[in-house]
Amino acid sequence: MAKVYTDKDADLGVLKNKTLAVLGFGSQGHAHALNLKDSGLKVVIGLYEGSKSIPVAREKGFEVLSTAEAVRRADVIMVALPDTKQAAAYEKDILPNLAKGKTLVFSHGFSIHFKTIVPPKDVNIIMVAPKGPGHTVRRQYVEGKGVPSLIAVYQNPGKDAKKIALAWAKGIGGTRAGVIETNFREETETDLFGEQTVLCGGASALVQAGFEVLVEAGYSPEMAYFECLHELKLIADLMNEAGISGMRFSISETAKWGDITVGPKIIDASVKKRMKAALKDIQSGKFAKNWVNEYKGGYKKYNSLLKKGEKHPIEKTGAKLRALMPWMGRKNIKGAQAAY
Repeated sequence: MAKVYTDKDADLGVLKNKTLAVLGFGSQGHAHALNLKDSGLKVVIGLYEGSKSIPVAREKGFEVLSTAEAVRRADVIMVALPDTKQAAAYEKDILPNLAKGKTLVFSHGFSIHFKTIVPPKDVNIIMVAPKGPGHTVRRQYVEGKGVPSLIAVYQNPGKDAKKIALAWAKGIGGTRAGVIETNFREETETDLFGEQTVLCGGASALVQAGFEVLVEAGYSPEMAYFECLHELKLIADLMNEAGISGMRFSISETAKWGDITVGPKIIDASVKKRMKAALKDIQSGKFAKNWVNEYKGGYKKYNSLLKKGEKHPIEKTGAKLRALMPWMGRKNIKGAQAAY
């Protein structure tokens, strides 16, 4: 079992006399910046000219600089930009302003592992990756708690990279919950695999297929929605809280029998074979190369597939049924932007 680092293993003093820069003020960026500031550390925000996040960051009490100036001024710099935007920002604003002894922090290993960014050898390269979305990282910190986090060290010329990673994790509240050390390859490849085959791609495709099978068999879309999408949260929450066995403890015997006898026939050896193929594409860099090319080509296929998904009949049925549920937040995906 991996060692779990907690508050006693990390020293905020490592960062006390340093300037920390967070490049970007999105979901993760705003949470890291606010938590570090509330931990008593000096934090500046780096944003491109005209960014909509500039007034938001200033309103939160931060000094906002250009990306280049933030890198120039800071000792430890977090690259909290989307994976596809990092390489261009690195070449234009980050690399020219890096100096020996600085530290670059990432919350995901994509750019370093797949070498869309190749850093100079005299700079520390670390990762601090909370296992939760930014708003959860912020909320847990404010409540005096924390989100379990991963740290990794890719380059350590300063011989202090791990101490800086642990201090940063402590500053955002990660060590309150527990921090585990990994490496850039493991974090990147497992993260992409989970998203593609289980959490996002697998779950979305499974829900849509189940909905289609019921509707095509003559059942009402409303019943299909309830049984294949709405109740998924109940099961996911039970798994999240107590594991698969704990979930099974909480459901009926009939549901359990269906789970253990029919489930393996649906998600069978052929599915596992295709999962292995997806993992191979991740490990070889094929997925990363295709994704970077998609970005460079203007997101044509990406936008087309998203639009197609929005037109799936389950979306219309879901919108109607969610309107009957007063406890549901009203989220409109049309043109929606993240809060930060």
